[in-house]
Amino acid sequence: MKWIVRIIGVLVLLVVVTVVGILMLPAEKIAQIATDQLRKITGREVTISGDVGMTFWPVLGVSAEGLEVGNADWASEGAMLSTKSAAIGVDASALLRGEIRITNIEAQSPTIRLESRKDGRNSWSFSDAAGTATIETETAPERAAQPISLQKLTITDATLIYDAEGADRVFYEGVDLSLDWPEINGAADIAATLRPSGQPVTLDARIETFATFLTGEISPLRAQISAPGGSLLLAGRGTLQGAIAADMTLKTDNTSIFLAALGAGPVNLPRGLGRTTNVSAKITLTPDRKLTLRDLVADLGRNTLRGGVDAALNGTPEITAQLSAGALDLRGLTGSDDAPAGSGGSDPAPAAGSGWPTDRIDASGLAAFNGSIGLSADSIDLGALTLGKSRFNLTNDRSRMVFALREVAAYGGGLSGEFVMNNRNGLSVGGTLNAADVQINPLLSDLADLTRFTGTGNARLSFLGVGDNVDQIMRSLKGDGTIALGRGSIEGIDLDQLLGSFDVKGGTTVFDSVNASYTIAGGILRNDDLLMLLPNFNTTGSGQINLGAQTLDYTVVPKALRVNGDRGLAVPVRISGPWSDPSVKPDLSAAIDLNFAAEKEAAETRAKAKLEEKLQEELGIQRQEGQSVEDAVKDRVEDKLKRELFKIFD
Repeated sequence: MKWIVRIIGVLVLLVVVTVVGILMLPAEKIAQIATDQLRKITGREVTISGDVGMTFWPVLGVSAEGLEVGNADWASEGAMLSTKSAAIGVDASALLRGEIRITNIEAQSPTIRLESRKDGRNSWSFSDAAGTATIETETAPERAAQPISLQKLTITDATLIYDAEGADRVFYEGVDLSLDWPEINGAADIAATLRPSGQPVTLDARIETFATFLTGEISPLRAQISAPGGSLLLAGRGTLQGAIAADMTLKTDNTSIFLAALGAGPVNLPRGLGRTTNVSAKITLTPDRKLTLRDLVADLGRNTLRGGVDAALNGTPEITAQLSAGALDLRGLTGSDDAPAGSGGSDPAPAAGSGWPTDRIDASGLAAFNGSIGLSADSIDLGALTLGKSRFNLTNDRSRMVFALREVAAYGGGLSGEFVMNNRNGLSVGGTLNAADVQINPLLSDLADLTRFTGTGNARLSFLGVGDNVDQIMRSLKGDGTIALGRGSIEGIDLDQLLGSFDVKGGTTVFDSVNASYTIAGGILRNDDLLMLLPNFNTTGSGQINLGAQTLDYTVVPKALRVNGDRGLAVPVRISGPWSDPSVKPDLSAAIDLNFAAEKEAAETRAKAKLEEKLQEELGIQRQEGQSVEDAVKDRVEDKLKRELFKIFD
């Protein structure tokens, strides 16, 4: 809005100079006088390279082709204004009454370049060498300035360039602009069509008391920006310098299309985090592009946020916010949404054991802003984790976003730690998680789809994964952790019955405690120190869980403490296969090795003794002390072969 009004102001000044200085002059001198007068009034080089035409009644009109007005000597761009053709009209009867009433200004395919610097200089302020702006005519009677009004301004197919030092350069082509200001003390209606990315973006604004607005005073205003995908409405007050205090309403049915139409480029927002929006707030914007939002209510699709935001909008936005939410759904942010990014459907999530999603995770939204956001929520769904009443802080710095968990209620206990998404050089996810007094069944169910374990305890996890989709990330995971559980159970196997019968299926094992540590490398979790204590047993375990392939290969060794004398009885159980439906089988061969090693050795000794006795009886072999049965047989065979060989020479 600010640069649009400045453009209007530049054109009005040029028109006033033309009306006062050249309209009443002979037509053949118009071009020369016009350029001289404009050069003196603006202090800029002015040229008219084409024809100049005039009309006299009822509208005094001048048209010129090839008009060009130079820029300030410190400006870095070319001419401030250049146009193929321009025309102005003045109400002749009003001029006779001493009023300058401009009925219309038209410009075809103009290029308008405006520049400003932090030291206060701007290219649209004109002055001559003496530092004043004057209008020279053949006579200069002393009289009060005459009222000036502009009824109609029309610009078609314009190129607008606005370069404010310290801010992004504004460049638009194919711009259409119109101003309707029928009464000098009344309101002005401004309409503009811009095409930042080829699609039309329209601005419709109404500024009350437009005359005082042009002098820098505060005026009521209403403005709406409409584009494919959505619209933005402001209703409040503002100044020419760019200060705004208004009620804002933003509605989009496709935010990605809306932002692309505004020139923001392709932005694929996660589901539930702004693909569609309905946002209302009290907005304050300062001339240096500092934005505040108060009483914010933002419906982002699945989520509704409330609170306040402060932002600096020069370059990549710097945002500081305090927000609250009810049930917060962040599955789209973590790549575990129920539909591929960018789709409008709601495809079902993969069934347990069918593999991880392979759809590419679009994390480009991490580059959209930098800053810090504090958030409290009644619940948070991260896809892999479901949290209760929570408070956490989100920071984003150059495409690296960190969720720091604060006072998080989850799974009957509490969680702390952080979750990191880094898209600076390809996507990686990682973090740490500490769980205190949590219920292990829903936690393992959410993290790894394991539902056979119950219990309450503490856990620690550190992890890092890299990849473009969930499947790649799970197969690349590395990290470590520990688990310490109190009383709980394992469904699918009854160790009490297993030790009494080697053919037990199903059942439940109840334990007093479980302790284990693990490492993760290449998406495979390995553990070698599981210790589970039961009332009459203890159980050790070792093996691996392939997180990427969703398979198990783990052996637990329960040991009955009150059987088999003082040695106890151990029966290894191998759990293998897909974790959605693993096979649970006792290893009988290993059970014999573990429990009956002495008996097995004694049996082998007795068998060897009987074999030796039989060999002596049948073959007449006499084993020497320290000689094995195999060696004795070998020696006997060699002796016999020698005897048979010597018979040849007899």
